[in-house]
Amino acid sequence: MATMYSFRKGLSTAAAYVFCALVSLFVLFPLWIAVLGGGKSMGQLIANPFGIPVPFEWSQYGDLLTGKVGTFWRSLGNSLLLSAGTVAGALGACLLAAFALARMNFRLREAIRGYFMLGLLFPIAVAILPLYLQIRSLGLLDRYLGVILPQIAFQLPMSILLMIGFFRAIPKDLEDACSIDGYGPLGFLFKMVLPLSTPILATTAVITLVASWNNFFLPLLVFNEQAKFTLPLGVMNFQGQHASQWNLILGYLTLAMLPAVALFILAQRYIVAGLTGGAVKG
Repeated sequence: MATMYSFRKGLSTAAAYVFCALVSLFVLFPLWIAVLGGGKSMGQLIANPFGIPVPFEWSQYGDLLTGKVGTFWRSLGNSLLLSAGTVAGALGACLLAAFALARMNFRLREAIRGYFMLGLLFPIAVAILPLYLQIRSLGLLDRYLGVILPQIAFQLPMSILLMIGFFRAIPKDLEDACSIDGYGPLGFLFKMVLPLSTPILATTAVITLVASWNNFFLPLLVFNEQAKFTLPLGVMNFQGQHASQWNLILGYLTLAMLPAVALFILAQRYIVAGLTGGAVKG
């Protein structure tokens, strides 16, 4: 019996490893093509699209980084500006809203919470027409705030949901201790809750940053000036200008992916800690 159980457990583990390996291969293969394709000449890319370039054409990445070809650094700066503004606004708004909904009792609390959760049902594509009309009426077309404010709004539901679960897990005794020391709700929030909330704040920040970084539709709707294009729009614009030079396009794609991939690798432990903390303890 024990032998059969061990055999089944080993088989299940082996199947899990095979599945993870296949998924990793499926994800990493396009990255392999992009990174190596950016180091090939067009002749190498056509003759051997999947192989290692010999020699590796570093000059193409150098041209992209020095600005001889494309506007990589300008697009990177625009993406950083929009992402930083979105993360700062979303963290501030979500922190206050989630704390109130999780730790304070007031009329219509559950109704307000339900109102926020309704936002999970509406992707940005569904609301794009009224959103565009609202942005235009506010005079925010071709302005960074025209992208930052809607991105904050569409990040509120998920971020508030995660934070509510985490904040509810904080023991009531800590709140009572703060009350004895003379602190009100805001004092409890800044003196006790914030220092304990690093995992969920980091999780929210990373999820919001990645969503803003990869956003294509909203900047395309708001921006007409190429000088304000983000990296996704920069990739589209670069591809249109160099349609026949796929080695340069792949190099630009590689450079555009690197910041988000690096950030995600560095912050993945915070993401896991925040998601499991909010889900299990809430």
